[in-house]
Amino acid sequence: MSDIATNRKARRDFHISEKFEAGLELKGTEVKSIRAGKVNIGEAFARADKGEMWLYQCDIRPYEQASHEFHVPLRNRRLLLHKKEIRRMEALTEQKGATIVPLRLYWKNGRVKIELGVGKGKDQRDRREDLKQRAHNREVERELARYNK
Repeated sequence: MSDIATNRKARRDFHISEKFEAGLELKGTEVKSIRAGKVNIGEAFARADKGEMWLYQCDIRPYEQASHEFHVPLRNRRLLLHKKEIRRMEALTEQKGATIVPLRLYWKNGRVKIELGVGKGKDQRDRREDLKQRAHNREVERELARYNK
């Protein structure tokens, strides 16, 4: 599984509680653009609508070598999930402040898959605490490495 795109801001801005794997319904030129690496999931989010899961604001740039058929870069794309998974995600997002964010886009057996995370937004205090914890862990690792030398 090789990563195509990752959403690094998602883990910084959200407490991710659960992860799901979903397929994407794509057009041919979209797959070609993804192979060329012209995709951005930084501002994307997912939402359930009438028993189907949709991905919004996923930016897949048009494929330049396409002859006559171009796709719309920011169109809504259907996510391929089991009904049970869709119901579970709907139940999790009914909580106040919960949302579904894409974490990464990757290839699996020749198909494009997306890893979705259900998360609640962090506030500024939580982000600062994460930075302090990371700095503390880094210092501990340095001391251990120096001691074990």
